[in-house]
Amino acid sequence: MSRPLKSMFYNIYTGGLRRIVYICNNSLEDFRHSRKTRFFSSICGREMVKVSLLLCFLGLFAFGYLHGSLAAENIGTFELKKGNFSVKFTNWGATIISVVLPDKSGKLADVVLGYDSVNDYMTDATYFGAIVGRVANRIGGAQFTLDGKHYKLVANEGKNMLHGGPKGFSDVVWTVKKYMNKGPAPHIVFAYKSFDGEEGFPGDLFVTVAYTLIGDNQLSVRMKAKALNKATPVNLAQHTYWNLGGHNSGDILSEDIQIFASNYTPVDSQLLPTGKIVSVKGTPYDFLKSHPISSNINKLANGYDINYVLDGSTGHRLKQAAIVHDKKTGRTMELLTSAPGLQFYTSGLLKDVKGKGGFVYHKHAGLCLETQAFPDSVNHPNFPSTIVNPGRNYEHLMLYKFSTAAPSS
Repeated sequence: MSRPLKSMFYNIYTGGLRRIVYICNNSLEDFRHSRKTRFFSSICGREMVKVSLLLCFLGLFAFGYLHGSLAAENIGTFELKKGNFSVKFTNWGATIISVVLPDKSGKLADVVLGYDSVNDYMTDATYFGAIVGRVANRIGGAQFTLDGKHYKLVANEGKNMLHGGPKGFSDVVWTVKKYMNKGPAPHIVFAYKSFDGEEGFPGDLFVTVAYTLIGDNQLSVRMKAKALNKATPVNLAQHTYWNLGGHNSGDILSEDIQIFASNYTPVDSQLLPTGKIVSVKGTPYDFLKSHPISSNINKLANGYDINYVLDGSTGHRLKQAAIVHDKKTGRTMELLTSAPGLQFYTSGLLKDVKGKGGFVYHKHAGLCLETQAFPDSVNHPNFPSTIVNPGRNYEHLMLYKFSTAAPSS
């Protein structure tokens, strides 16, 4: 069986399993309260309930068998390589699992946190390297109202939703649509069809993510989505944890960072935006000029986990988001994006995670630069809209430029 066909069946399983449970629950509830049930309850009510339950369990068993037979075969790893620059992926979550780069002496190292086994990504709670969605970041109360209809989502962080819910896009199998590891622009394209009602979101949504190696040590990420039949919020983000000293080099506190944002969106105790947009001037969030991450981090309880309002134009044009530099290795990473926001996270909640080669990742072992729409935009009309209407396209571009040249001040 071809990989795309296996992916189709596997994702039918993940969605179908939840649909069967939903249908079973609602069918039995309708049966209990129907007039016919009350009329025939003394004769055959119990037998009919037994039959309904039996059919539901048979359906669950069939999907479970399909899952067991396909999951192991369906999930793989893929590499893009250009010279001494290489990136590896898995189609579980359309995830980046390694990025190997030279330092100023030509020594190669993997600069992203992760695991040795793909199986570990399937039970991961950190979102290492994954594409997160349907809506990245947080949605307050796991609910929103759109076109007069109230939608209740599946909460997975207290009463709120984080990164698309307990089974967001980071926890599904993506189909490999294209894979070319030759020529001037090696690339891979992952695709996923999200069904109407998945994690509570309205409408079917077709999503693709294209990773491409271009130029000298550059990685392009192009995320696209199309709403097929209902308006829906969409906010995709790439959730790689970076450590330019090498994934096993310790913390990222000595790395210099510059963030091209004059404002940020402050949050409450649940890390939900208050709705305000505030200047970074005079706050620990000011990285308009490059300086070490450690400079003001002790003023924050768990380090940085905040959305920046990026300076520059909106739309599909790329603008500078951030530059990170590791003085010891000389590695520099410049990030450009078309998104309006950037979540800067210094992995303050990371604790004793056993990663590649048995190395244990601790607090501040990596940093995330998640370009995105603003968190909880669906509940803040003053934020840029994340709603994609039927037939319309969503697009989010990112470009990573790696070098060993010190950034200009």
